[in-house]
Amino acid sequence: MNRGVPELIIIFFIIFVVFGAGRIPKIARDIGSGIREFRKAMNGEEDHPEPPKETKKISR
Repeated sequence: MNRGVPELIIIFFIIFVVFGAGRIPKIARDIGSGIREFRKAMNGEEDHPEPPKETKKISR
């Protein structure tokens, strides 16, 4: 199903009316963050660095 420019304009207008101008940038950031996390997971990258192999014991 191909969508032309008029259809996309209508879709963006509906999104603008439903969510408002203030929330659209936050929604876009959240979507971008989700896509980045998904790609990292697909590539096997980890968000958290590995803990140090040697730990120092604390004496009480």
